[in-house]
Amino acid sequence: MALIKKPVTGMKDILPAEMLLRDYCIGVIKKTYGEFGFTSIETPAVESLANLNSKQGGENEKLIFKVMKRGEKLNLETAKEENDLADSGLRYDLTVPLVRYYANHAGELPSPFKALQMGNVWRADRPQKGRYRQFMQCDIDILGEASNLAEIELILATTTTLGRLGFKDFKIRINDRKILKAMAAYSGFPEEEYDNVFITLDKMDKIGTEGVAEELVKAGYAKEMVDKYLDLFISAEGKGAVEGLEIIAGKLGSFLDTQTLEGLKEIISSVDSTKTVQFETVFDPTLVRGMSYYTGTIFEVSMPQYGGSCGGGGRYDKMVGKFLGQDTPACGFSIGFERIIMIMMDEDFKIPGESDKVAFLIEKGIKGHRLSEIILEAQKLRAEGKQVLVVRMNKNKKFQKQQLSDQGYEQFKEFYLNPLN
Repeated sequence: MALIKKPVTGMKDILPAEMLLRDYCIGVIKKTYGEFGFTSIETPAVESLANLNSKQGGENEKLIFKVMKRGEKLNLETAKEENDLADSGLRYDLTVPLVRYYANHAGELPSPFKALQMGNVWRADRPQKGRYRQFMQCDIDILGEASNLAEIELILATTTTLGRLGFKDFKIRINDRKILKAMAAYSGFPEEEYDNVFITLDKMDKIGTEGVAEELVKAGYAKEMVDKYLDLFISAEGKGAVEGLEIIAGKLGSFLDTQTLEGLKEIISSVDSTKTVQFETVFDPTLVRGMSYYTGTIFEVSMPQYGGSCGGGGRYDKMVGKFLGQDTPACGFSIGFERIIMIMMDEDFKIPGESDKVAFLIEKGIKGHRLSEIILEAQKLRAEGKQVLVVRMNKNKKFQKQQLSDQGYEQFKEFYLNPLN
């Protein structure tokens, strides 16, 4: 039977040129996050369905790749429903596995615990450019730190990493779930309707203020209520981060507690006064972040010149308690690794140090002592830290060198049976 040449729908093979870039980025990410005190951990690709379906993953819980029971556990003849067939699934993000990991090992970990995770996740989503059903996530999380130091460190670590990868002039959009709820309460929306209102608000970037107003009215909310709500966003539009925050806080009055206001101002001012990369911190009252587990500060990396978000995160103080039995403050930031790789490849990013890569092309027929001399020369260059590829020379040498150039080889040394060639 002939092998099927195509990968599974919605997943992709990674060619050498992209793999080089991915390895480079992973190295920069791990080194930079390490400088901020984050420790690498690893969790299994497969989690129990009970954990994955814990109502913490929002819409992602509908996209789980489920794994059938194995061996004696699987009985097709008596199976009556899906739970009789599957008991585990591929992880759809790294946060749920992290929380389960922390609940299992909290006694062995420092407090606060600063975790770095990089690994593939799977979602049965509709594939599109830059978005596959298997993709790499890159998360940093701080567990056990209740103060704003967690948010400040997460934002600075992430922006420093992006800067070292060559990105600049991006924005960190920041908001707080408590502000979102205070704005909804001030406008008169019932508490049980908040999530529906936020789902519509989250479309602001795509449909604008008028589009949001139209959808809310069509959903049955009173026009006066909707106008009062949207006036809050309009009043802060175009203002600086702290100024816009204070304008909205002034309108909300007692609906917003002072601690939330001052906390967000502290995060913004601390980040702006200590950053080492060129970016702008923006208070964005329309920022929602869809995951239901967020309890406080939320943030997102926005790159308008590239058409969207390249990462995000926030505080999720209640999630660990669902596994551990007691609440533990937690906050995390995830870089959009695949989107970053796509942007860098589109811009033909050159990896620093690639000029140290040398290709030795050896004419067929060279062997014995002469071959050993050539390999010894390559070994000496490798000892100096250079990357040396030793291969036989193809008939179409020009095409071979072009392929190697695409893999980052810029220096070539050719060896012939007759040195006069």
